[in-house]
Amino acid sequence: MTQKTVTLDNPIQRGEQTISDIVVRKPMAGQLRGLNMTDILQMDVNALSKLLPRITSPALTEVDIGAMDPADLMQLGQEVAAFLLPTKLAYLTA
Repeated sequence: MTQKTVTLDNPIQRGEQTISDIVVRKPMAGQLRGLNMTDILQMDVNALSKLLPRITSPALTEVDIGAMDPADLMQLGQEVAAFLLPTKLAYLTA
């Protein structure tokens, strides 16, 4: 399974736990159910808020995502978008 680790510029504080690194897994077709792939590729906040809890470890909540620094959300969105590109276009995200 393809995955990437993203180090957050501004860690998430969840109770006593500080989350500074998020592992993002390549979504499978079933995890995209109910979402518009165009919205995901355009890094639509609502689409990412629904998808990221399905493919992150530790699993982010919609509350975590809503409180996240926009730069960190952009980093996660870029990794997700890169996973959705065909292999022959992967050089565009390198």
